[in-house]
Amino acid sequence: MPAAIPVTVTAAAEKFMRRMVRFSEAPAGGLRLTVTPGGCSGLSSAFTVEPAPLDGDAELDINGLRLFLPAQSRLLLAGVTVDFADSPTQSGLTFLDPNQAACGCGSAGASAPERPAQATVSLDTLRRVAKA
Repeated sequence: MPAAIPVTVTAAAEKFMRRMVRFSEAPAGGLRLTVTPGGCSGLSSAFTVEPAPLDGDAELDINGLRLFLPAQSRLLLAGVTVDFADSPTQSGLTFLDPNQAACGCGSAGASAPERPAQATVSLDTLRRVAKA
């Protein structure tokens, strides 16, 4: 039975995830999303396509799309909206946390506390793993 996880996935993020799974070597599998503390906005993340959830993963059903979430990711994604951004400067999953203050470092311009924090997963991090 799919787990009830308080995370929202936008239609754009769902479409991106479906494409990743469909064009992988495990089209009947699901997308495993790992989120960890870190990065400028407070979250760092990575994803892989897996044929089945790994031990300890919860499975979230998003309109038939299987999303596998490790325990720590489930905790960090509570209340977060997962979106997909595709612009000339950014392409990948974006995480909007209404409870996290925006980045306040000087490298990203002025801090805007009223904006939600964001973290992205770059498409450049995708790689095909060779079979043994």
